[in-house]
Amino acid sequence: MEDNTITSIRYYLNSFTSDAEKLAIAVRSHWSIENSLHWVLDVSFSEDDCPVYKDNAPENLARLRQISLNLLSQEKTAKIGVKNKRLKAAWDNKYLAKVLGI
Repeated sequence: MEDNTITSIRYYLNSFTSDAEKLAIAVRSHWSIENSLHWVLDVSFSEDDCPVYKDNAPENLARLRQISLNLLSQEKTAKIGVKNKRLKAAWDNKYLAKVLGI
């Protein structure tokens, strides 16, 4: 049986007194939120495949994706995933209006 353990070292600067265990928990919980958000954006919006890299366009598109994700997540009448809600909103103007709250 292979040992697939990976060890890495990270250095953090902070302005508070804390023990290493509490700091590790805080850092891991922050990155778990970041990673789960990124995963949803990548699966639902194919964020990693976006070829836009010029000027402010990548950040602008990222903000639009986050706004879209928030709106789609708040819509509770359709019991389907975010990716399917996105497709449904593209195909059905009434559903799109419901997602947008208009």
